[in-house]
Amino acid sequence: MDILALINKKKYGQELTREEINFIVEGYTSGSIPDYQMSAFLMAIYFQTMSISEILILTEAMINSGEIYDLSSISGFKVDKHSSGGVGDKVSLIYAPLVASFGLKVAKMSGRGLGQTGGTIDKLESIPGFKVEIPFSEFVKIINQTNLSIMSQTDNIVPADKKIYALRDVTATVDSLPLVAASVMCKKIATGSDGIILDVKCGNGAFMKTISEARKLAQIMVELGIKFNKKIAAEITNMSEPLGRTIGNAIEIYEVLQALKGTGPADLNYIVCESAALSLCQAGLFSDLATAVTACQAKMQTEEPLNYFRAFIKAQGGDLNFIDNDLPLKDILKVKNIIEIKATQAGYMEIIDTTELGLLAVRLGAGRATKNEEIDYHAGIYLNKKTGENVAVGDVVMTLYTNRYITEPVYKWAERTFKIVTVKPREQKLIYEIIQ
Repeated sequence: MDILALINKKKYGQELTREEINFIVEGYTSGSIPDYQMSAFLMAIYFQTMSISEILILTEAMINSGEIYDLSSISGFKVDKHSSGGVGDKVSLIYAPLVASFGLKVAKMSGRGLGQTGGTIDKLESIPGFKVEIPFSEFVKIINQTNLSIMSQTDNIVPADKKIYALRDVTATVDSLPLVAASVMCKKIATGSDGIILDVKCGNGAFMKTISEARKLAQIMVELGIKFNKKIAAEITNMSEPLGRTIGNAIEIYEVLQALKGTGPADLNYIVCESAALSLCQAGLFSDLATAVTACQAKMQTEEPLNYFRAFIKAQGGDLNFIDNDLPLKDILKVKNIIEIKATQAGYMEIIDTTELGLLAVRLGAGRATKNEEIDYHAGIYLNKKTGENVAVGDVVMTLYTNRYITEPVYKWAERTFKIVTVKPREQKLIYEIIQ
């Protein structure tokens, strides 16, 4: 086969065969197809898109490029959850012990943050001693012991996706729906869970800016999951402002613990319970979503989810003192600089740029602009006021935590993420729709 002919074929919107897609994925993974030709092929997909059958074949080819995990030695219903990336999104870290407390088994591989979106692995690594890189055999052992484990993605799972994603990142093709869908689903299928929950975020803090974009992506991924005989559901959720009040790593673990102790913020608790309820229905524990949600809300008022979280953290080497010491936030973070952003007028808080809030957290040290950049686990943002809350002159609307040297632009960056308005903003839906 001729890669140039296949680039041309896709450039003119023609459908590729299984043999042709396999040839391209295998060739690029092995190195026989160079970056510049693969870049041209990805751009052709970006402009001409792919049919669902092509996306299915592409997903299969990426799965078959590496190892496929066998979870058959784990008894019970295995679940996995994926978020398309948001600011302050710590849902998975509460969802996992919650569904584990109902007897489900959470087998989750997660990634690190890049750009404005945080990574589950970075948040877990802010717990002293916690190990994210563990052998698969230990991953299985921990799940059998504690009902859940979260580890970092390994090199032997879908290596084709890892290589293609790195190229997409530097060729402006990250937001191609076929490529996003195949990238997400190849990892979910290769790691072998029975049930999959997808949180597809949309809004000014997400990659998908509109509900229609998010719906298209969700529909593609759900269709792929069904074709792979998985129980799958996708929630389209609002990312027009951060979930909860914290953005960062250790600061988000602080809020995770608040939620697991029954005192978490309402928006975060709502998304957690809805996501967990979908998994419980997939597992057959409940026949309708409303009953499952009520059961999750009740369970969050008990100590069970926290106990499962503690057992999981201990099993992966984490220091339980970090979890059990009920310290104030400033004593947990211990940063050199704490900056309070104060309101200069009275009214109602309205967060207007969630992406900029995420990027501000990056500038404080909580995230990375490049894949190899070191992050400061203790840097972050606490939102003292969220959209719709009353603000008086002089009130602290957000608190910034950093070990970096503070310059005047930090205040300007913070101030352009919100405005104080005289009319209370209308309350927005948190979940727009569920596709399954």
